Amino acid sequence: MENINNNKKEEFIKFLEEKREKGYYNSALMSILHKAQEIYGYISPEAIEEISVRLGMPTAKIWGIVTFYHYFTLKPRGKYVISVCLGTACYVKGSKRILNKLKEILNIELNQTTPDGLFTIEAKYCLGCCGLAPVMMINNKVYEKLTTKKITEIIENIKFNEEKTKTSKELVLN
Repeated sequence: MENINNNKKEEFIKFLEEKREKGYYNSALMSILHKAQEIYGYISPEAIEEISVRLGMPTAKIWGIVTFYHYFTLKPRGKYVISVCLGTACYVKGSKRILNKLKEILNIELNQTTPDGLFTIEAKYCLGCCGLAPVMMINNKVYEKLTTKKITEIIENIKFNEEKTKTSKELVLN
């Protein structure tokens, strides 16, 4: 695990150095933050410090941007980020029941991550799929016309595939 983290850090530092060498500072900050989140899964205090030191930029400026934009997250999220739409059309068609079922199945609350690091539940206030309500996204895949039964099947399917992948990896390593 430490080796993976070192590889991530090396990848991020290389990206930062490329930006610094080209003289991109303020104009590259958003892409740097996006890259940090892509690599680590969130924006850590360590990543903010690294950006500050390498680009000579005040940490307060970086923190201000990270906390202003909702896209960025300051805590690790699950491998599968579940975004439940709570916009008007979805809400009217039962997205609150969908959200409650997810919380029950995964045994976590909104904006929390399961202990195994697989799932995070988030609320969004319009995913732009009103005609397919109620909807949710898991990472970049939209699930439409949801019911509590469909939710259970979707989560069980993901867990099954994760377990199958884990077992396959163990067989290869042994």
